[in-house]
Amino acid sequence: MQRFGQVIRVKPEKLDYYRKLHANPWPGVLKKINECNIRNYSIFLFNDTMLFAYFEYIGDNFEADMAIIAKDEETQRWWKETDPCQETFNLTPGEWWHTMEEIFHC
Repeated sequence: MQRFGQVIRVKPEKLDYYRKLHANPWPGVLKKINECNIRNYSIFLFNDTMLFAYFEYIGDNFEADMAIIAKDEETQRWWKETDPCQETFNLTPGEWWHTMEEIFHC
């Protein structure tokens, strides 16, 4: 099992809409997340400006599973709603959510 921590900015003017979307996530998106071996997926809000995501990956091929999610039509529609609410930190070229390095686990 791999643990992931990721961060991204949330646009203040879009925060209420982002909260609303995540209060009632689309069942097909949740199903695809589960099918692609992601567990314990949580998103936290810091200071109304930054999102922190945590999830565990239990599969054997993370890149392949993420490609399956990216090709899913309902997930693509979901991202058309959520992406305009977010702003990348631009820490790595082509990256949206920034994956952080895990330095401690107990």
